[in-house]
Amino acid sequence: MSGGNLRAINRTRGTTLCTQIEDAGGLSGKSRGLLGRDGLEPGHGMLFVPSRFEPFMWMHMFFMRFAIDIVFLGRQDRVVHISHTLQPWRLSAIVFGARKAIELEAGAALRSDTRVGDSIAFEPV
Repeated sequence: MSGGNLRAINRTRGTTLCTQIEDAGGLSGKSRGLLGRDGLEPGHGMLFVPSRFEPFMWMHMFFMRFAIDIVFLGRQDRVVHISHTLQPWRLSAIVFGARKAIELEAGAALRSDTRVGDSIAFEPV
C-alpha cells in the first residue's frame, strides 16, 4: 500500500484518524521512521507495513523527541492495539497479529474515538 495522498478513516465511528499518511517506505525508511523530526503536523501520520507477515509487531521510541500514538492494525485493517501517548525512549507493547502500524500525533487516537476492534479504511485525499 502506498501512503501517497491517503487518509485513514475510522469506519466504525465515522471519524477521521489521520488526514495525511506518509508511507514509511522500504527498509531504510522503516528504520528511520520519524527520527530526527521535532513533531508531527496535526492530522499527519506515518504508515508502517512489514515486507512480510511476522507473528507480531512492536515499535520503539529510541532517539525520538516527542510522544506519539501508535495504532496497530490486524487483518482487514481492524484495530488490534493502541499505544496512547508513547513517550520518547519507550517501547510499545508487542502486538501479536498486527500487520500494519500507524504512528500519529499524541492524542489523535482519542480525538477520533478510535478503539480496539474498529475498522480503519485508507482513502485517497
